[in-house]
Amino acid sequence: MCSSNIDKVIMRFAGSTVLLSLVLAHFSSPLWLFLTAFVGFNLLQASFTGFCPLAALLKKSGIKAGPAFE
Repeated sequence: MCSSNIDKVIMRFAGSTVLLSLVLAHFSSPLWLFLTAFVGFNLLQASFTGFCPLAALLKKSGIKAGPAFE
């Protein structure tokens, strides 16, 4: 993960979370789709505001910023 930047980590995290919530919704409860909606909403607001809570946490942990979250 050291060679990754914040942008790549966020895209991997968001994609994994969406896929996981879809699997959980299919096999467990449709309420897991709220997690999918939350991730989508967060990605959408980050595209407008430039603020992403995960990016702030990753920056504090020492992962270098990519072009989207400098």
